[in-house]
Order: sequence, then C-alpha cells, then structure tokens
Amino acid sequence: MKFASIAIVLLLVTITGCSPLSLKPADFGWPVESVLKADSKGMVQENRYQLSFNIRPMIFAETGDSTNASIIVRVIRDRAGYYFITAQGFKHVYVFGTGDGALTLESKIMISETGLNAPAFNARPPHVQLLNGSGRPVLLSKSGIQEGGE
Repeated sequence: MKFASIAIVLLLVTITGCSPLSLKPADFGWPVESVLKADSKGMVQENRYQLSFNIRPMIFAETGDSTNASIIVRVIRDRAGYYFITAQGFKHVYVFGTGDGALTLESKIMISETGLNAPAFNARPPHVQLLNGSGRPVLLSKSGIQEGGE
C-alpha cells in the first residue's frame, strides 16, 4: 500500500514536471492594420512586426493570374495570432495561421461577389472589423463573419 502511494506521487510529479511552460494570457493583436505594397516578385514585407511573405499564391487564388503582383495589401493580426489579409478588388478576406516558416490558410471568407472597393481593417477585440468604403462594417473571426457584424 505504501509502495503504491509513493508510485502515484512520483507519477504525478513526473507528469507535472513535463508540462510545457505557458504564459497566459497573451495578446498577439496589432492595434492598426498595415498597408503594404508588394514588389514585382510578390514579396510583402512589414519591418515593424518582422513579417514577410509572398503574395503571388493568394493573387492567383483570387484572380487566376499572378503576373501582376505589385498590389497594395492590407494586413492585420487578431488577438489569437491569426493574420487577416485582403486587397482592393479581392472578393475574400484570407485568414492565415503560422506554420513552420509559412503562413497557413485557416479560412477564406467571402465578402463581396464584385470585389472590395476600399478595404480597411480595424481591431475590435476579440474580432477584426472590415470596412469597405461606405458599406456597413463587418466583424470577422478566423471562422468567418460574426453575427451582428453585417
């Protein structure tokens, strides 16, 4: 009986000692969007947040052609660390998570069948607000448009 008690205590100490260190709560959100110009090769770079990525695959997914990659991209990061990316003329907002040296598509949110005229992001924790010219603001999360956000 005494041996079983010691074994259980040792097992609990071992399991507790192996748990990863977690610092909570954490907020990864950006207070304002970044408006970035892609170069001719499709590279977008945000020096303030140490972010760079190639926009060509997203342009191809949106238009079917990525020959003209010199576009203005709008990027914001929510509290959970997801990147919301869109551009003028895009029909969708793309939501990316981080992977091993890559941005990984989490969701693609349909916003406008005709394309966005003047997109702009605002932080509205826990959501991201999308403005499109004089249209009504839309609240977004990684899973899509939120109730009451249209």
